[in-house]
Amino acid sequence: MSVTFAIIVGIAMGVVFGVALEKSRVFEPGIIVGQMQLRNFIMLKVFLTAVATGAVVLAALHGFGVVKLYPKAALYYADVVGGLLLGAGIALAGACPGTTAAQIGAGYRDAIVTLFGGLAGAVAYGYAEPMLSKTLLASGGKIILSDLVGIPYWTGALALAAIIVAVLVALERARPWRDELGDDVDGDLAPPSRARRATIVPAE
Repeated sequence: MSVTFAIIVGIAMGVVFGVALEKSRVFEPGIIVGQMQLRNFIMLKVFLTAVATGAVVLAALHGFGVVKLYPKAALYYADVVGGLLLGAGIALAGACPGTTAAQIGAGYRDAIVTLFGGLAGAVAYGYAEPMLSKTLLASGGKIILSDLVGIPYWTGALALAAIIVAVLVALERARPWRDELGDDVDGDLAPPSRARRATIVPAE
């Protein structure tokens, strides 16, 4: 794959992801915080859908020999500590790395601060990584679940996708997404804003 083609594919995927993010309203701070508080599951549904779709696509590409797998090291302690820190930041900021750009485009000015904070954190990690690599946080190994259970990768990927689809169906039946968007379509279940109420014309 040439560099030019990879850039074109990356831009196309970014556009599709951005449109899906905006249409699903997952970038809304109310939806993000609601997910962290386990009172709104739209974000989880969207991310699980992405995982299931990615598993099917990757299984097909790997099965036909288009791509090779290069599993990333599973650094268990680092994953737990990093996940807790990232989760706390998401809950406090009402944003995650994948939604910050969408929030800026939608007019959330505080997302600019979140963006610069994320960049500063990445730079700080770059300087701290050599030191952290010598600690317990660097322990782990390269693991593929399908290898552990002794089945072909595509079988494990499709099985994972099927399980996720079943979970999504159950979630949607229990918590329909239309009920979780809120009156202002921002994940906040509070009454509509005063400005919006003023524009609502009562039905005859």
